[in-house]
Amino acid sequence: MREWNAHVTVACVIERDGRYLLVEERDKRSGALVFNQPAGHLEQGETLAAAALRETAEETGWEVELQAVLGAGLYTAPGNGVTYYRTTFVARALAPIEGAVLDPDIHAVHWLDYEAIRALSARMRSPLVLACIERHRRGIRYPLELFFDP
Repeated sequence: MREWNAHVTVACVIERDGRYLLVEERDKRSGALVFNQPAGHLEQGETLAAAALRETAEETGWEVELQAVLGAGLYTAPGNGVTYYRTTFVARALAPIEGAVLDPDIHAVHWLDYEAIRALSARMRSPLVLACIERHRRGIRYPLELFFDP
């Protein structure tokens, strides 16, 4: 029997002036352009917070400051059957990173309001994208101290 492991991922919900920072990226399985929060996989030796900051910079070209934990949960992707354990942070945009080069899978970076995001809901990478934005809009926040590194 094959050993089962969840894939550990991180994401950031970043809101500024009523707009959310999303990336438009190419889905590797379908080839379609989909929308997502800046997100990606935890690398060996990295903390969850460091991974969230790195992924946001690589995918958006923005420097951000983590403010809170929005939540953590499991999602099994129907397309490949892989289960992802995702920690989502709330972050504040500080400034664009001068000379940033985005990951090659990123097609565009967008600041979108909630209505535009809802209108694009069929093009979200997963149901987690809209669910996390809705949690953010409800004011759900947990302290960053929820996670610690002994």
